[in-house]
Amino acid sequence: MVKKTDKQKLITLLKYWIEHNREHSEEFQEWAKKTTAMGEPEVAKLIQQSIFEMDKVTELLSKALKRLGGKEG
Repeated sequence: MVKKTDKQKLITLLKYWIEHNREHSEEFQEWAKKTTAMGEPEVAKLIQQSIFEMDKVTELLSKALKRLGGKEG
């Protein structure tokens, strides 16, 4: 069996984290809409801010992945 290097493991983790964050971002967006419909616009704004921050993290992870040669960017 071929043992993965730490770099290979990190590339795998980065890909997973990026996809995971994107899924969460989509789910947060759904809940921001529902929260607005519930009459809680301030809560919706906080969720929207969470989406913005998560997307920034995802962008940084994507840049890290690109630097390691694992695509994205």
